[in-house]
Amino acid sequence: MTSRSSSPGAGFYQPCHLVPEESVGYLMRRVMSSIRTQADAQLAAHDLTYAQWLPLFKLSLHESATVAALARDLETDPASMTRSLDRVEAKGLVVRERSTVDRRVVQLRLTPEGQRVAALVPPVLADVLNGHLSDFSHDEWQTLLGLLRRMLANGEALRQQRGTDAPAA
Repeated sequence: MTSRSSSPGAGFYQPCHLVPEESVGYLMRRVMSSIRTQADAQLAAHDLTYAQWLPLFKLSLHESATVAALARDLETDPASMTRSLDRVEAKGLVVRERSTVDRRVVQLRLTPEGQRVAALVPPVLADVLNGHLSDFSHDEWQTLLGLLRRMLANGEALRQQRGTDAPAA
């Protein structure tokens, strides 16, 4: 990856002319909000909210996880994650199992019903994402993915350069 400027940032934004509607961060947040709203609308028929279907989906990709690991992965605080998991556990979709190796560790596992419900998420997400990309060509989609990955790499480089512990957004 080559730098387009010798100093951090390319100077695309100036503080005195910063307009939210032209901000990459603002636009990405609006896109994410639209994706979440559309997915929520489709998954509401299955009595799921974003705070519930996202952990279910993530758990479906792994055999088990801890609350702390899931919270880190989803960039939320453990208390919020615990509340969401309380709700899906009450619905019989997740079980908590204390580790036999370390009793302080509680593993999360999808129940068979949780696996069934989690399987509803990928088709909905694919539909919503495809809808948001409906007039993109394949090359434009790949370019967008590459640009977003590059922004993430730039953010990680800034984080390391500044020595902050916050995850790159």
